[in-house]
Amino acid sequence: MRKSIIGLTAVLLSTIASPVFAQEEPAPAVTVTGGATVVTDYRFRGISQTDKRFAVQGTFTVAHESGFYATVWGSSIDDYIATGSDQEIDLIAGWAKDFNGTKLDVGVLYYYYPGSGGTNTDFIEPYAAVSHTFGPATAKLSAAYAPKQHALASLGKARQDNLYTAFDLGAGIPETPVSLSAHVGHSFGPSYLTAGSSFSKGYTDWSLGASYTWNHLTFGVSYVDTDGDVFTPSGRNASKAGVVGSVGVAF
Repeated sequence: MRKSIIGLTAVLLSTIASPVFAQEEPAPAVTVTGGATVVTDYRFRGISQTDKRFAVQGTFTVAHESGFYATVWGSSIDDYIATGSDQEIDLIAGWAKDFNGTKLDVGVLYYYYPGSGGTNTDFIEPYAAVSHTFGPATAKLSAAYAPKQHALASLGKARQDNLYTAFDLGAGIPETPVSLSAHVGHSFGPSYLTAGSSFSKGYTDWSLGASYTWNHLTFGVSYVDTDGDVFTPSGRNASKAGVVGSVGVAF
């Protein structure tokens, strides 16, 4: 938003000749944002989706001033995640609004795995989150519930559901481009797309991270861990503690 800047004399003249000469430009009703990121390991709720290898990710969001938004997010994945698929595409529709520093965000997310050979791997997950800003810090509570679906089934079950809850805390260090973050989440119920039968009763994940922003670039590093063991077909432990680096660009 740009504000016109004029001298005192011009202000006096404008009030006589044109009372609306000095005014703010209206904010656009619709905004479009996006970005791309390279990560050393794509961790979904603590579990590696890339066999602990690099992933390329991209996103764009269309948002309306009313609070409604739509987002498309995508990442490369390893083919053990969704029966041969090497890509995850998340289709998101939601509504978010800020009420004096408290933000409410509700919506629904559809996980799409193209190239999975017709296997039931796609699933839908409504979510809700509430966050509040305290000076430079923001705390957020969130929950995502996936109702009973074939894609979540494990241990011989036909369909199962999953509930994921999380608490996130983030803060920017004043007068610096550095931000810190902390996360803890718990998954209630199994999902072979994320954890497999080793986590049939649920599991907990957590992380600590830091980021540095320079112009449109953001450099990040985080430590991620869970309280269980999940092994990929290559023999790697996808849930073992690890350090994840990232480089992202926003536009």
